[in-house]
Amino acid sequence: MTEHSWHYPDLSRSIAYNKVERTQNNANSPGVVFLGGLASDMEGTKAKYLENWAKDSGNSFIRFDYTGHGESSGNFSEGSIASWFQDALSVLDELTTGKQILVGSSMGGWIALLLAKHKPERVHSLIGIAAAPDFTEDYMWNSFDDKQRQKIMEEGFIYQETEYSEEPYKISKNLIIHSREHLILREKLIFSCPVRLLQGTDDNDVPVEVATRLLDHLESPDAKLEVVKGADHSFSTEGCLELISLQINQLMKK
Repeated sequence: MTEHSWHYPDLSRSIAYNKVERTQNNANSPGVVFLGGLASDMEGTKAKYLENWAKDSGNSFIRFDYTGHGESSGNFSEGSIASWFQDALSVLDELTTGKQILVGSSMGGWIALLLAKHKPERVHSLIGIAAAPDFTEDYMWNSFDDKQRQKIMEEGFIYQETEYSEEPYKISKNLIIHSREHLILREKLIFSCPVRLLQGTDDNDVPVEVATRLLDHLESPDAKLEVVKGADHSFSTEGCLELISLQINQLMKK
């Protein structure tokens, strides 16, 4: 069971979340917000590892489920980057205070970049783990053949097999169309905050080329890419998890 739930003012949707409060000794430290991937939830390995890290270190931390994911309300097939970005924006505005270190995994990396773009005053720094900006266009729509494109436009959805679940993803027309409002690799991304990109060489979902393309699009005084040999898309081995917390600890000092 989740500990907390935040409701939109019109009560149309609710967001499930877990939060760790900072201790008095870390009153001036930035908090950490974890943003998960497509069709994942806040019970994942990285989210729970970072929650334990926050408890041990006395830092503020929040993990949550986008609407249509996990224990939050809504239907997955009705969501898009537009609605999930709004969820993340609501979490940032309503459930955190001060500057935050955004840790985004896969789709969460895209959403973290959107938060940094639209709320730079609230973002201390950003860590993208196998970040997948613009994947709905570049790796879904562009991979569909003519029959798939026609089917999704006429019937509203298609199914796509995934190695992460026995059930295929239901990819909706809504996901494709409304995510186009938030494509970010079509122009330079200008950030003043530090950015760290973590990427595995054995990632079958987000190839290393996506990370290098993203790095090329970034204009930041402090942007780095670290490629880990043998790491897959989950980036959840003990070594990978330790690397994530190491990056956070280093960013805390900036």
